[in-house]
Amino acid sequence: MVAPIVIADDHPLMRGALRQAVHKLLPEVSIEEADTLSDAVGIIEGGGAQLLLLDIHMNDSTGFAGLASIRQRFPAIPIIVVSASDDDWVIGRAARFGASGFIPKSSSMTEISDALDTVLNGDLSFPDIVDDSAHDPEEERAVRQIASLTPAQLRVLSGLTEGKLNKQIAYEMDISEATVKAHVTAVFRKLEVINRTQAVLKAKTLLVPEAQVSD
Repeated sequence: MVAPIVIADDHPLMRGALRQAVHKLLPEVSIEEADTLSDAVGIIEGGGAQLLLLDIHMNDSTGFAGLASIRQRFPAIPIIVVSASDDDWVIGRAARFGASGFIPKSSSMTEISDALDTVLNGDLSFPDIVDDSAHDPEEERAVRQIASLTPAQLRVLSGLTEGKLNKQIAYEMDISEATVKAHVTAVFRKLEVINRTQAVLKAKTLLVPEAQVSD
């Protein structure tokens, strides 16, 4: 059985446009839709995916945390980021966190189809970047460190950035506080920090600045 193409976007109209583009390119392919990151993960766990089209701004995932998590969890699945935040910074960061392509939500049906075809054939598909040189070596190092975190460690880091206590994170993840503490220790080690404040500062690498976020 051929794995489906998964569309994860919380805007029904955008999911419809992506579905139309997929059907135009691959009329017989199976398509699964999700409006949250957790639903997309559930679909992939249940039946795999030959491609994931991922919005980076959904109710349970904002910024690049979702992309980094799925890239770690399902390293063989190509991911195309779909976003209204389409400046050079966002496109470049998507590539660094392991995306195989990037589709601006302003793209035409032809442009979407071309990107899908390119990635499904094993190549990368990104809009031309005019200037992606605004990041210093330390920031790039932070990207690599965060990308090395496991899905569970990323969830813990997300909890830290939201100011949650260990017991709150434990409850939400359905694990013990001792396990959360172990994850926190591992996160600190991988990020080369010594406390929560430093970890949260590095975690900002996952975020898209508010000025670049739009629906």
